[in-house]
Amino acid sequence: MNNGLVNAIIAYIMWGVLPLYWKLFDNVPAGEILSHRVVWSFVFMGILVAVQRRWGDLKRIAASRSLLLSLTASGLLIAANWLIFIWAVNNGHVVETSLGYYLNPLLNVLLAVVFLREKPNRGQWLAIAIAGAAVLIIAVDYGRFPWVAISLAVSFGLYGLAKKKIVQDASVGLFSETAVILPVALGYWIYLAAVGKTTAWTLPAPVFVELLLSGVVTALPLLFFARAAARMALSTLGFVQYIGPTIMLLLSVFVFKESVSPVLLIGFGLIWTALVVYATASVRSTKLAKAS
Repeated sequence: MNNGLVNAIIAYIMWGVLPLYWKLFDNVPAGEILSHRVVWSFVFMGILVAVQRRWGDLKRIAASRSLLLSLTASGLLIAANWLIFIWAVNNGHVVETSLGYYLNPLLNVLLAVVFLREKPNRGQWLAIAIAGAAVLIIAVDYGRFPWVAISLAVSFGLYGLAKKKIVQDASVGLFSETAVILPVALGYWIYLAAVGKTTAWTLPAPVFVELLLSGVVTALPLLFFARAAARMALSTLGFVQYIGPTIMLLLSVFVFKESVSPVLLIGFGLIWTALVVYATASVRSTKLAKAS
């Protein structure tokens, strides 16, 4: 559990500061950035798997139809999440991306209860209710249907559930997920070249090198997340996630200068109150379990 918590905190801090990285390429279309992200993630993970000599695990995946289908589903889910996130950040919707990842922990709890039969205690349900009220306040104040936020929450929530269902080493699993969507990324490269709309390849050399590093930037937090997901309850993992959107919200206000209403700040305070209540209830539940 402690190991999982440390991995989760590291992953969510990394994801929280990612908007700073993707803003480097705000003149490159989101789909093209995504294709590079997939290709260079595949290359980085291929090197990592080779160093770890996990060829036996890859053979086992290739021989299992159910595992291949599961990894295909998780690969498509994370690719969708990446695309929406990149588009939102580079089109001035960092506040809405933050809202999406505030929604995600609530969805995680719902998925955990329905599919994993996890049972939150009363204190944890209270925290969920407070967080739900906060998100509702934020969404109403936002003034329109937050499709970016909903899409991010659903895609990443289902991805987290898929990772709980897949019993696989983190690096091998991520390599397999990127391998599944690699043909689509390469096909998109070919299409862009054919219609003469490539942008990334014309970037200045230093900026293009930064784009090459998208494989590392993408893979590292996912590796930490996969290790956390294997060691923690999905509902608890969801609440630790509030670290990421909080960092994004702070960046949107102080770095990207997006407008934030007083109501949004109230919602922000309620969400952190929920996090404290949830953490307290979880600690008490653990102590009672040990005492019995």
